[in-house]
Amino acid sequence: MKHSPLFFALLSAALLTGASASAQPGRNVSVVPRPARIVSPEMQGGKTTFRIAAPQAINVSLHGSWMNTDDNCYGPLVQTAETLVIPLTRGADGVWSVTIDTPASELWTYNFYIDGVYSTDTANPLIQRDGMRLLSVLIVPGKVSENYEGATRHGNVQMVWYDSPTLGFERRMYVYTPYGYENVKNKKVQYPVLYLLHGGGCDEDTWESMGRVTAIMDNLIEKGQAKPMLVVMPNGNPTQSSSPFMQIPAPEKAAELRSVRNAYVNSLVKDIIPYVESHYRVIRKKSGRAVSGLSMGGGHTLAVTAAYPDTFDYICPMGCGARENDPEFLEGLLGIKKAGYKLYWLAAGTADFAYPGASTLDKVMNDNGMPHTFYTKDGGHTWSNWRIFLNEMVPLLFQ
Repeated sequence: MKHSPLFFALLSAALLTGASASAQPGRNVSVVPRPARIVSPEMQGGKTTFRIAAPQAINVSLHGSWMNTDDNCYGPLVQTAETLVIPLTRGADGVWSVTIDTPASELWTYNFYIDGVYSTDTANPLIQRDGMRLLSVLIVPGKVSENYEGATRHGNVQMVWYDSPTLGFERRMYVYTPYGYENVKNKKVQYPVLYLLHGGGCDEDTWESMGRVTAIMDNLIEKGQAKPMLVVMPNGNPTQSSSPFMQIPAPEKAAELRSVRNAYVNSLVKDIIPYVESHYRVIRKKSGRAVSGLSMGGGHTLAVTAAYPDTFDYICPMGCGARENDPEFLEGLLGIKKAGYKLYWLAAGTADFAYPGASTLDKVMNDNGMPHTFYTKDGGHTWSNWRIFLNEMVPLLFQ
């Protein structure tokens, strides 16, 4: 059937009219204007303003890690009567805000409570993951945080899957390679390796997310304060193949490993080190290996060096220690002394619950004539301390 040009003109007009009508709100529909882009957090003139859009909320409050008396927690998932919070004020546009004095130089974390329920700052792209909890980040410039951002030459971080015959399944780890590693001109250069171990409740992503390892390494190397090195960050939970955030079910064999002593420690030496040394240009001897860890990872550091005293020349446990009158531990420590080492660097916060054990380790090493450094500062069992320890420790490696 043929249609005249007039038909098509009328049809187009009808379609345009219908589209225009459908775009109009109904009589009983109110149009809520989109709020302007929210800036949060905003630091200016010694003050910091936090904002979040919550037009239907009744109460909104802020919790920051700078408010914790011991800095050991990041706020519960649900606000309680005991939770330290600052109330926000609602604006006419439904945006809640509060302005505070900017905290001291540091990497702080914070969250909102919207009608008592935990929320990150939806306007802030800086996020850290602490176990199963997401945290918004506030980096206050200054001496403490100077290596947490700002480098102009960057290394790479790979998420590497490797076979672990010791544990019986494939596992994942993070590997940092310094700036210049991939340069064709450097293909004959071999690098030392720091094996960096995480704490309890964490995984292979934690040092990168919470510890700012890449930023710290990039800055220290760029400033000439540390030797270029690889940093290997394994998953210290022998029953996991990777971070739970990967949503990969636990291997069938995982349950058997719960009661196997030193399962992960053995896999570190028998699986992880051989993989790294066969896939990366690294120094394949004791003088090119360092091991360090925090809390549980500090315990793994003590265990792996006692079980394999000829493997690492640089030993740096953090936030952990020893028990008094422990013959087995002393035997392992004396084995390390006999094998020799270039650096033993122990660190703990004076308010850390692990500080007494760290002091005991310091005493046992002194009593047995083992040269070492016991680095302490105020503060507790916290990431603010562990980032500082990493900044202090890395420049001492491979010198």
